[in-house]
Amino acid sequence: MTALTSTTCVSARAILLRMSVPLPIQFVLLLFAGWINRNQQQVIDYLREENRVLKAHVPGRLRLTNAERRRLAAKAKPLGRRLLGDVGCLFTPDTILRWYRQLVAAKYDSSTRRRPGRPRRPAEVAEMIVRLATENPRFGYTRIRDALSNLRIEISRNTVRRVLLERGLEPAPERARRPSWRTFLAAHWGAIAAADFFTVEVMTWRGIVRYHVLFVIDLASRRVEVAGLTANPTGSWVKQVVRNLLDVDDGFLRGKTKLILDRDPLFTADVRALLASGGVKVVRLPRESPNLNAYAERFVRSIREECLSRIVPLGEVHLRYAIREFLAHYHAERHHQGLGSQLIAPDETADRGQGRVACRQRLGGLLRYYHRAA
Repeated sequence: MTALTSTTCVSARAILLRMSVPLPIQFVLLLFAGWINRNQQQVIDYLREENRVLKAHVPGRLRLTNAERRRLAAKAKPLGRRLLGDVGCLFTPDTILRWYRQLVAAKYDSSTRRRPGRPRRPAEVAEMIVRLATENPRFGYTRIRDALSNLRIEISRNTVRRVLLERGLEPAPERARRPSWRTFLAAHWGAIAAADFFTVEVMTWRGIVRYHVLFVIDLASRRVEVAGLTANPTGSWVKQVVRNLLDVDDGFLRGKTKLILDRDPLFTADVRALLASGGVKVVRLPRESPNLNAYAERFVRSIREECLSRIVPLGEVHLRYAIREFLAHYHAERHHQGLGSQLIAPDETADRGQGRVACRQRLGGLLRYYHRAA
């Protein structure tokens, strides 16, 4: 209190000297100023003590409204951080001054008055840009822009560039050097087939016998041909099956140049040489890599889950009948997600029907196909 009073008195005396006030009047004014400062200091001391008592009796943290924070911040700013620390208020000086900075920032905040800027491009436009760049690796920014103009989508070349950079797509020269596997395979699917075996346990008069089924799948159309079925597969038997597949009139491998095979011992060197003589190059998979023949493996899963695991084959004749019925359902009645949920070989007559809803059943209702009757 004494330090504050002496400081105030010195300041008042300096002001009086600059004003050329006579010495007796200066003395009277200084006494009056000291008396006022003494009363103010007593008030401040009381308020400080009162704040200490309030802090001791108010548990937890005080929750103030925004209006209360603004009032305290406005009053605290002229005092400064040092004097606020001496006062010993309920909140730290840094907190009160932070409120003041927020009060100043709110004054110049124009977000509520901000006008909408440049409209964002529709999401479907960005997706179309990415689609054109992905499906056409040699299309540059200008060519993509021109292709979009044919679709009545008018955008600038820089917009195309910005969209492709956001999606992590390189310019046309870089994309053209690295074609996607999907594009590469789609361009060659018509010439590629895959072959594989799967086994079925069959109930016979001799007990349970394991039959081996050799099939071939066309990767482009997903058509499947069961090439042979036997309980005693040998290399000679496989060679005869391959001769049937290579038949120039109705062989399933007619027009194919690549055949994917795993390293099954039944695919002997003689079998591979026979395929090569028929103009079909064998692509042998690495060992222990079933996922590399994924389309063939997916067919095996389908025929097992939808047919063979739900019946008990009673002899070879019954097994052949079940496989034949499933293949008919697989080609003409089963929708394939890999083909856009389309049928491989749809029945045109059934699809054009306008009558009641009919159901075609196979294997006693195990396989069903719903269509409009003609």
